[in-house]
Amino acid sequence: MSGSVWQRLRAQSRLFIALGILILVVVWIVSGMLGREAEEPPQASDPQPMAVAVTELTAESVERLLVLQGRVEPDLRVMVRAETAGQVAEWAVARGARVDVGDELANLRMDDREARRRQAIARLRGAESEYEAAQRLHDQGHVSRTQLEAREAEREAARAELEAIELDIRNTRIVAPVAGIVNQRLADRGDFVSRGDPVAEVVDNDPLLAVVHVPQHQIGRVEPGQPARIRFLDRRRAEGEVRFVSRVAESGTQTFRVEIAVPNPDEALPSGISAGVEIPTAVVQAHKLSPAWMGLDDAGRVGVKTVDEVDRVVFHAVEVIRAAADGVWVTGLPEQARVITIGHGFVTDGERVRPQAAEADPGAAVPESVDGAAP
Repeated sequence: MSGSVWQRLRAQSRLFIALGILILVVVWIVSGMLGREAEEPPQASDPQPMAVAVTELTAESVERLLVLQGRVEPDLRVMVRAETAGQVAEWAVARGARVDVGDELANLRMDDREARRRQAIARLRGAESEYEAAQRLHDQGHVSRTQLEAREAEREAARAELEAIELDIRNTRIVAPVAGIVNQRLADRGDFVSRGDPVAEVVDNDPLLAVVHVPQHQIGRVEPGQPARIRFLDRRRAEGEVRFVSRVAESGTQTFRVEIAVPNPDEALPSGISAGVEIPTAVVQAHKLSPAWMGLDDAGRVGVKTVDEVDRVVFHAVEVIRAAADGVWVTGLPEQARVITIGHGFVTDGERVRPQAAEADPGAAVPESVDGAAP
């Protein structure tokens, strides 16, 4: 063979060898892919329910209170006025003294009253003598009936004049119309007072009256005879009873005046000061919880979220009936309730959750998160 033919054969043999190797590689790859089982696509894992902290609460019997702010006033406040004109001669009592009905407070100068009384007595005696003489003459037929009646009228006029001056003299003695304390002396010795001018103020602080104004939507809960508690600014407390409930609302405020009588036999409690009034109106079943556990639903109602027996969230609209330093009392929850204390802002009504027990302390600080969820 020539050299060119031999080279051609060698080139062809190399080509056949390369093709054979390529075929073997392809067969090996295809056989491996066919023999491998088809892999299943990855499946997404189910999401876990959110974890929330819950506390078990049981309903208790609680007083439903009507809490109001009012003012304490004396039961009686009488302005003693002069019943005749004159100059104040002297005072018989000091300011702050206790007086009974009829006790003398002050007296006015007599001036010419005694002289006018003697003059009226003399005029009455003369009129009586003239009447008696006319009566004898009438019996003898010397005086007519008309003349006799004229003398009788003069006698009655003189008698009335004497009674008037005697009443005027009695009125110079100013007396207490009620029992109580002389709170003010409004005229000093030497002052001139006219008829009707104020001279003194007498107050009676037993009982005291705690006066409050009840809103119109609450007045149906208040009746005379209900007990009440009064809290004074100096932390003293007293018990009272509703004595008066107005049946007419005050114009402008649309509130009703309510008076609570507070016994004050030793007069240790002052009047004229502000005070808080609590009127128990009913006993209801309520739960005590922290205001931080409450929220609003889509309708804007204030409520609390609980977890039912199948661990689903239930929203309950509640009403606050009392407030305390460590929580509030609310109605509207079932007697036994698992209240969500942490995480209620991140779950909705009907959602399944993973409840975890928490301490039942309405006044305790609320932790920031449970499993990363803020309350």
